[in-house]
Amino acid sequence: MAIHPQQLQEIRGIIVSAMRKKQLRICSKGHRYYKSSDCPTCPVCQSEAKPTEGFLALLKAPARRALASASISTLEELARFSEEEVLNLHGMGPTSMPILKQALADAGLKFRED
Repeated sequence: MAIHPQQLQEIRGIIVSAMRKKQLRICSKGHRYYKSSDCPTCPVCQSEAKPTEGFLALLKAPARRALASASISTLEELARFSEEEVLNLHGMGPTSMPILKQALADAGLKFRED
């Protein structure tokens, strides 16, 4: 099957565009990774730092980072916040809220009510 020169040009354009978007980065620990966003987080360091137990282990990395940015590392600290405040944290999404509510309930806690 022959490829028309116009199609070949379009394919090259797509490949070049995709290659430009991802940039090689090296974190402070020497891990090499490619990222297309301005996010400075090294995925290797992130996976090494993932908790293996507790409520934080149940969350995806963006939600964990959102809680860390608000200095929340325990359920007691989380209970000092309202649901709305937690949802407004950058990186926190609606998928994480049922997980957090259940973790609080299991500990006999709940979000602050305004």
